[in-house]
Amino acid sequence: MDHVLDNPVWNALSSGNKNLAEGNERIKYFDPQVSPFVGFKLNTEASFEELYHMAPAGRAFGFVSPFEVEIPAPWQVPLYIKCFQMVHNGVTVGVTTEEPILLTEAHVPQMMALTKLTNPGPFAERTIDFGHYHGIFDGDKLVAMAGQRMHVFNYAEASAVCTHPDYLGRGYAKEVLQFQVQRILAAGEIPFLHVRHDNERAIRVYESLGFVTRKTIHFYIIKK
Repeated sequence: MDHVLDNPVWNALSSGNKNLAEGNERIKYFDPQVSPFVGFKLNTEASFEELYHMAPAGRAFGFVSPFEVEIPAPWQVPLYIKCFQMVHNGVTVGVTTEEPILLTEAHVPQMMALTKLTNPGPFAERTIDFGHYHGIFDGDKLVAMAGQRMHVFNYAEASAVCTHPDYLGRGYAKEVLQFQVQRILAAGEIPFLHVRHDNERAIRVYESLGFVTRKTIHFYIIKK
């Protein structure tokens, strides 16, 4: 694996997200209330075996690989998702006219409810610890949001892009994502994201904002 985004979890926990890292010099993971993801320095069967002995019974992790892998027993694999990893081309497309509202811990119940309703990916009570979550409100109601998840050296992952079903078609997802792109580029970094390979609607939106598919990435939920 030659590119830092080929092993995004390990590299995030070794660089921009090292303040959230748990584990050791071979295996690093987030607190499950922040994110389920785990990264291996070396993606080997020995790493899976070591993690199995480290983990409590019932613990689930998200494992990310740039190629399909056969998860060794006794791990269970309740979910597998094939995604496209998309990287921004650096060209700003439009500018958000109104800055979305910075979300705080007071907004976590609404953020949890919105992500449960829309299922943009894993989201827990402390996912906000990644920072940079912003949203659009209708009165006091959170109706759309996006934030940042993995911070891999100079690459910043836009994540949790979601819109309440009653507010689809208003361009809110594009607006909050465009804000994240502008913010990341202004910091001198490169936006990237992951999207299900069959989510054609989202892929079109991301392409319209300057994202280009870099490669296919494989997500596994593994459970002890």
